[in-house]
Amino acid sequence: MKKILSIIMALAMLVSITAMFASCGSNEEASTGAETNADGTEKETFVIGITYFEPMNYFNDNNELVGFETEFAKAVCAKLGLEPKFQEIDWKVKETELNSGAIDCIWNGMTIDDDRKANMGISDPYMENKQVLVVKKDNLEKFSDPANLADAYIVAEEGSAGETVATENSYFADSNFTAVATQANALMEVKSGTADAAIVDFVLSIGSIGEGTDYSDFVVVDAYDFNPEEYGIAFRKGDTETREKFQKAIDELMADGTIDKIAEKYKLKDLLIK
Repeated sequence: MKKILSIIMALAMLVSITAMFASCGSNEEASTGAETNADGTEKETFVIGITYFEPMNYFNDNNELVGFETEFAKAVCAKLGLEPKFQEIDWKVKETELNSGAIDCIWNGMTIDDDRKANMGISDPYMENKQVLVVKKDNLEKFSDPANLADAYIVAEEGSAGETVATENSYFADSNFTAVATQANALMEVKSGTADAAIVDFVLSIGSIGEGTDYSDFVVVDAYDFNPEEYGIAFRKGDTETREKFQKAIDELMADGTIDKIAEKYKLKDLLIK
């Protein structure tokens, strides 16, 4: 009889321990599981293709991804019940990454042009931009004269609007142009002295050069006024449902002032298109 009681007690303890570990596992799963909406449904992940540059998408001193585009995209995804996943892409093959399904959209200060509209579904424009020529302050006077651009070494991001300016604008017909991987790389080339000037987004110049930045001795050459541009978000061609869903959410966030507040934080409010 004692043996039977001992066996029963041992089995009871085993059941209790098993239940305890199952409970711990359940709690751990709940704490690390997928994000959910207010109604308890799991949020669908939406992959956003980006490159890193201030003030759009960049890491702050706490290694957190921040920036106008980052907060803009998060606000829209929150409204749509989606979980944004930001994924760095190679800008020169952005259309390939989008059409292959590797990413769900391109949301990274992308200039709208006819080729892109033909190959992707583009949102309504939401921000003004232009290309600018950036040099070290000591070279401002020199490169304010177009004659001195002959034989100058110019860099811009491959596949960007900056590259289009460098290769098609008559100012740079006799310059030595090199395409680089990113706009950040273009600034580094100028800083190191391997390039005389970089052609970059005006929006990037707001957050990346001048006092308080790593490029405090860089300035925009105001002598050149390149064609104005507009930014849009790219979705897969033919996926009108996704484009329209996002456009509706963007319009609502523009109307209620949410995007104004985000843009003001990054000194971009005056460039918004409503």
